[in-house]
Amino acid sequence: MSFSPPPVLPTTPPRPASWWQRRVVEPVRNILRQGLTPPQLALTVAVGVPLGLVPILGITTLLATFAAVRLRLNVAATLLVSHLMSPVQLLILIPLLRIGARLLGNGQGPELTMSQLRRLFAHDWGSALALLWRAGA
Repeated sequence: MSFSPPPVLPTTPPRPASWWQRRVVEPVRNILRQGLTPPQLALTVAVGVPLGLVPILGITTLLATFAAVRLRLNVAATLLVSHLMSPVQLLILIPLLRIGARLLGNGQGPELTMSQLRRLFAHDWGSALALLWRAGA
């Protein structure tokens, strides 16, 4: 009786990771591997989400870092959660600025629309950021 080895199947190279896998899933996995307990993870998300929605551009990192240090949370996890909220922050920025102008300034604020912001950012970043800072203040 002769014994023949099993046929060798060709191996396919692993697929490269997608952008979502590299930028979101893997950082979250790495943070969870650092030993966050479920209550710490819940508090991190509970702190990171509202701080990520603060409608003043550029202050998110400072607020999230301060809160994470003060509450003894993982700073990287808190920053990750707060910055994952950036698309939502940008979506609610103009409506919140309009509400603020009505509440505080008799509606006399800079009239902002998405098309205006897009045009400003396409042609002049400096004036677009200055306009957003003035509107936020």
